[in-house]
Amino acid sequence: MMKINKKLFFSLLFVIILLTGCGKRADDKNTLVVGASNIPHAEILAHVKPMLAKEGIDLKVKVFQDYVMPNKATESEDLDANYFQHKPFLDNWDKQNNGDLISVGNVHLEPIGVYSKRVKRLTDLKKGSTVLVSNSISDYGRVLTIFKDTGLITLKKGTDVATANFNDIQTNKLELNFKHTYEPKLMSDLYANDEGAAVVINANYAVEAGLNPMKQAISLESNTSSYANLVAVTPKNKNNPAIKKLVEALQSKDTQKWILTKYKGAVIPAK
Repeated sequence: MMKINKKLFFSLLFVIILLTGCGKRADDKNTLVVGASNIPHAEILAHVKPMLAKEGIDLKVKVFQDYVMPNKATESEDLDANYFQHKPFLDNWDKQNNGDLISVGNVHLEPIGVYSKRVKRLTDLKKGSTVLVSNSISDYGRVLTIFKDTGLITLKKGTDVATANFNDIQTNKLELNFKHTYEPKLMSDLYANDEGAAVVINANYAVEAGLNPMKQAISLESNTSSYANLVAVTPKNKNNPAIKKLVEALQSKDTQKWILTKYKGAVIPAK
């Protein structure tokens, strides 16, 4: 009876040790565990995996379906890094969660573009033209930046572009009428039906509608936009050699060219 109990004890002990080991990632300097959204982030990471393998780094990608857990897992060091968000989102997450995650490099941008069947350039819009924008509040600052950079509007002094809305417009050179009550998925249909002098469409919906943002947008969000998707880490991992090699691979000319070819303008390399 005593022998059976000992066998049972050691068997249970083995299972507990095994399960405990599975709860945390392996502490291996040659292994990188990176959390990412499925498309395009995980696909881009899959592209650089062979590059990193040549450097002796085993890249493991954990796909997430939400925008909360990747940062939590990075903070708790269950991930070495994550790749799914832009700087304004990261800054807000840190603020709301008392976090200290930082960016170690921009990789790509999913650009918002302005499309029109009536004019070839944004500056050709007629006075009083109607511009259709989605009701995605988080994108308002991006839209306003496009029109500001073109010289058509200015923003009130002290406006934070990351949280700006259309009430923050100071001057409106062409007295443009911004209508922003539409579901994002409807924007390409509004453009197809020529329902506005200009229509702002996010890249993913534009491509789904058969548009080529690089060729057909009359104005496209700059690839230096603060909304570029980045690699985030804890301060502890900022100088991790493997992390640096990951960022180098993601920012390499090979990867930039691959992004442009694969996503046809829906995703563009960041600068």
